[in-house]
Amino acid sequence: TLGGGVHEGQGWGRADETHHVAEELAALGATPTWFGLGDRDFATHIYRSQLLGQGMPLSQVTSLLASRWGLPERGVTLLPMTDTPVETHVVVDDGDGARAIHFQQWWVKHRAALPAERFVVAGLDGAAPAPGVLDAIRGADVILLPPSNPVVSIGIILGVPGVRDALRGSRAPVVGVSPLVGGRPVRGHADVCLRTIGVDSTSTAVAGLYADFLDGWLVDESDPMSGTTRPVVQARPLLMSSVEAAADIAGAALELGLRLAAKDTSA
Repeated sequence: TLGGGVHEGQGWGRADETHHVAEELAALGATPTWFGLGDRDFATHIYRSQLLGQGMPLSQVTSLLASRWGLPERGVTLLPMTDTPVETHVVVDDGDGARAIHFQQWWVKHRAALPAERFVVAGLDGAAPAPGVLDAIRGADVILLPPSNPVVSIGIILGVPGVRDALRGSRAPVVGVSPLVGGRPVRGHADVCLRTIGVDSTSTAVAGLYADFLDGWLVDESDPMSGTTRPVVQARPLLMSSVEAAADIAGAALELGLRLAAKDTSA
């Protein structure tokens, strides 16, 4: 996405993609067939797996992939949350008793339709932030939380030991963007994930997941919040209907963060 190669209509995968590898694997009877990747994505995964298999840490692999897309020249430093292997599983009960399945199987194959009891993140307790992560948090002028899934995306990053403490201790304002419009995610199954952990699908409830470090919070105009002094709440349209709309939202979040930073400096 940052490199400009994403399929904008899907929100994932590559633009102008072909699927010859997936078609041939299906013809050979290879499984699973429910997780489809395009040929260029396959190339990326083969390259990444090769480097990881040679013992290269994920942070270095990520740096190489970022360079392929010209991100350093654009002033972007891309970091994984950890170099430690971490894998998310979902405990489901489909009538035959509780069992754990891989998150992608639940998310992609079953479209989050199997009743989930809880999420289990293998390896998270023993993980450490990747090199540069804590320094980036400590040295930031503003920290932005995107409208990603608050449970299985941002929530897992916050679960890496040391990350949440770093956000609490950062002098930079932390501004988040609600993932909900009208009480529902525009894309994905964030509402199902929230329900699984016992949290309502409201911008107020999601903000509560970040309450110990959140300073500013962008919400959609259809999801009003009131009666709060922290975080500072700003309502505006949050539907990312185009690249320009997404840029406007990011700009509004950054502007709020800079305003909060200036207020702290003058206090």
